[in-house]
Amino acid sequence: MNKKNVLTTLCIVASSFVFAQEQDKKNEVTILDEVTITDSRFELKRENSGKTVVKISAKELQQNADKTLAQIINTKSGITIIGSNSQAGQPLSTSVRGGQNRQVLVLIDGVAVNDASQIENNFDLQLLSLNQIEEIEILKGASSALYGNRASTAVINITLKKAKNGTVNAQFSSFLGTNKSANDSNFAIEDFTNSIGVNGRVNHFNYLVNFSNRSTDGLSAVKATEGATANGSDKFSKINTTVKLGYDFSDAFTINTLFNHDKYNTEYDGGFFFVDENNVSKNEQYRVSVSPKYKYNKGSVTVNAALTTIDREFESAFSATFDAKTLSVDAFNKYKFSDKLFTVFGVNMVKNEMNNKDAFTSIIDDTANDQIVDPYVSATYITDFGFNANIGLRLNNHSEYGSNVVYNINPSYVFKLKDNASLKLLASYSTAYVTPSLYQLFVPGFGNSNLEAQEDTTIEAGLDFYLNENLQLSAVYFNRNQDNYIDYVTTDFITYAGEYQNTNEDFKVQGVEVELNYKPLESLNFNANYTFTERQDNIIFRVPKQKVNANLGYQFCKGTQANVSYQFNSDRVSPFYNDTFTANRILDSYSLVNLSLSHKVLNNKMTLFASVNNLLDEDYQELYRFSTLGRNFKFGFNLSL
Repeated sequence: MNKKNVLTTLCIVASSFVFAQEQDKKNEVTILDEVTITDSRFELKRENSGKTVVKISAKELQQNADKTLAQIINTKSGITIIGSNSQAGQPLSTSVRGGQNRQVLVLIDGVAVNDASQIENNFDLQLLSLNQIEEIEILKGASSALYGNRASTAVINITLKKAKNGTVNAQFSSFLGTNKSANDSNFAIEDFTNSIGVNGRVNHFNYLVNFSNRSTDGLSAVKATEGATANGSDKFSKINTTVKLGYDFSDAFTINTLFNHDKYNTEYDGGFFFVDENNVSKNEQYRVSVSPKYKYNKGSVTVNAALTTIDREFESAFSATFDAKTLSVDAFNKYKFSDKLFTVFGVNMVKNEMNNKDAFTSIIDDTANDQIVDPYVSATYITDFGFNANIGLRLNNHSEYGSNVVYNINPSYVFKLKDNASLKLLASYSTAYVTPSLYQLFVPGFGNSNLEAQEDTTIEAGLDFYLNENLQLSAVYFNRNQDNYIDYVTTDFITYAGEYQNTNEDFKVQGVEVELNYKPLESLNFNANYTFTERQDNIIFRVPKQKVNANLGYQFCKGTQANVSYQFNSDRVSPFYNDTFTANRILDSYSLVNLSLSHKVLNNKMTLFASVNNLLDEDYQELYRFSTLGRNFKFGFNLSL
């Protein structure tokens, strides 16, 4: 599809929807009443938020129950999760606004999570199961002032499911489907996902236990060359266990605890020469957290403490083992001076350590460890005449590179228009930091203990237009600049020996994000987004310059819902390695069309699902020479008792 056609089509669609629908004057509630939390840690109406926040509701997660977490997040503006439509065990790379894994912070129930053994210190989204999750908020832009290290391009705040009222509630779900690449005529059932959960409340005590598993077969990690025999399939299996226990000592004091065990095994091929190999990767995580909360007259004190251990193993010709431990404590006081002024005072402490052993290197936690201690403050001010502002400041103290100050300034203004319509203008200037990972600092031969923290600055400006609850249109421009960019620099092109360094190379990214939500009828809903991302005078590997997502949902009758979704990705550049040098390859643009149908039975206690993904059987690549999913079918059910 021609890039100009994509832009033209999007503009025509948006314009026609804006002017084709007259306002429903019976409805006085606007989408501005939607509540956001991540941008301020207070429950504020979206009208009073000056940040770009994407909310994935429980309803949307239920409608996409056949998808993975990465596939759902990949449909949001400004976000590309590379590998989300590849073989199930393909490592995921989350790029928000042209950034890297290391620039995205993941929170689970308010607790920051990471893998200190990863090169980029990121959290692996494949460890999570969709059945564990209640809702998601994605805060885009630099947010280090409130959330600290790695909150440079986005914060993905994942809220796990909570106990419902009643002594015992149960939920069961099961999905089965095909798992093949494009142009493959084998429609065998090779993708299985199951989950079971119980929860409830007894007096002051609440509990939730959830277990899920997934296994796939039939798809090779590396794609066979044209005319060659298909490579053998690479299996993937995953289990997830969640236990949540809570007790309300009084209306003022509550405590919640969480235990997670997440594990997956995946077979993978040789990516250097793109050959079929019998390699195996294993990843296992244990996480325990405790969150006491005390409420008082005008505020509350919360402590989120968590201990995470991760073990990773690679069985191949270059076998390696990794284990890491992270202890994090975030203690903060939220205080409401008045209905107009909200403040957060806190301190965040993180300790990371790792071990690694392979044929060439060895790292021990006595050497590979670091500590971070961050005091921070944030304030949100709301007025009666439309002006709102959020400011934040954090002092980061890192054991390896010293102190660093980051801050955020975020004003917005809401114009109340005729007949309950409104226009919000927003802007922000934010700084962020990304500390080097333990691997980048300490791995023998490649590490560099003299690395400085990567510093990012983001400028945003945009608008939100609300005609009524049936129509919302938003557009945001962002400009992001990275200093002290950390990269692996080759010093010997014969052996590829080198080290991690802070490069002097400019890394400036700018872009535009446009979102449209339109509901012309009670039974019909349309939403779409468009993203333009470019790096000044250079390339962002594997990230499309232009990306379009659209979804049309129609409710045929009470309990029956159909959805048609579309995604377009423009050409991308992918690096690859051959026997003698590193080269770049252009990956062609592609479009995906998905269909899904759900129907409720048994007094709405059971929902039946059926879906067809990649309906047109598009043959495309997310990563050069690696397989992607073709036309696949999936069927399943969700039962609540």
